[in-house]
Amino acid sequence: MAFAKDRDLLVLEPALFRDVGWSAQTLIDASDVTVTGAVAQSVSSDFVTAGVAAGMVALLDGAAVEILEVTSSTTLTVSRLRPVGDETAIPPAAGTGLAMVVMTFAPQIEFIHAQTLRSLGIEPADAGAVPSEADIVNPGALAVVESLGALHTILASAAAMVGPGSALWVKAQMHRERLDAARRRVVVEIDLDGDGVADAVRRMNTAQFVRG
Repeated sequence: MAFAKDRDLLVLEPALFRDVGWSAQTLIDASDVTVTGAVAQSVSSDFVTAGVAAGMVALLDGAAVEILEVTSSTTLTVSRLRPVGDETAIPPAAGTGLAMVVMTFAPQIEFIHAQTLRSLGIEPADAGAVPSEADIVNPGALAVVESLGALHTILASAAAMVGPGSALWVKAQMHRERLDAARRRVVVEIDLDGDGVADAVRRMNTAQFVRG
């Protein structure tokens, strides 16, 4: 499972879910949402069946909010974007009869996730390999890499429909440059003996082992 989530894309590109979206990746499109505190309810929706999950992003009357929890088939816990992902919810404005769109860029994130693991010499489909994805001790270090890679992929795809020189194209190239820089900086800590403590490090496209 990818280390980055839709919420991480929102941090880096606040207008993404407003400006870019594909109908095939839209999970919910409702117009009967009631928001009270951090609770959003839509009796016409089935969030569970639609595949809505924590870490996704919803547009409430055009304003992006984080989805913190799916509490029932018709109810979500939501928050304005928090500075840190594990902080207490920041309730959005209350209201009734609100429009809600939940879309996800999970397919693009998962594509970049697989590429990221392979650049570290880890095959994502082979859980029995050593090392495997589960042996990465600091997965948060790769969340930014995956987010930037997904943003480049998403924005480049969208820019192809409007041509070079567009704002989407400029943003795609910006995130590509940021991705290249992040890949050079990241150091991935790996537990090779299953004791929960990192005893090796790897860098993107290279392997560098440090024994403790």
